[in-house]
Amino acid sequence: MNAYCERWIRSVKTELLSRMVLLGERSLRHCLENDVAHFHAERNHQGKDNMILFPEPEDHLGESTGPIQTRERLGGLLKFYFREAA
Repeated sequence: MNAYCERWIRSVKTELLSRMVLLGERSLRHCLENDVAHFHAERNHQGKDNMILFPEPEDHLGESTGPIQTRERLGGLLKFYFREAA
């Protein structure tokens, strides 16, 4: 489990914390909560055949019709694209 923790910490440092100006513990917690939500519900996982682990039902993943929508977290730093129901 140590390798997984180290990898997650490294990705948070390089992808998130190096691009943010944090002004205390509250802003750090906000960034980490958004990153964890993005990691679990909106990000493809290569080790799991590029599937999203816990998709939201309202995201309509796998549909081929309808306009493409985007959801942004942390001011556009983390983005998720999905189709709206047709």
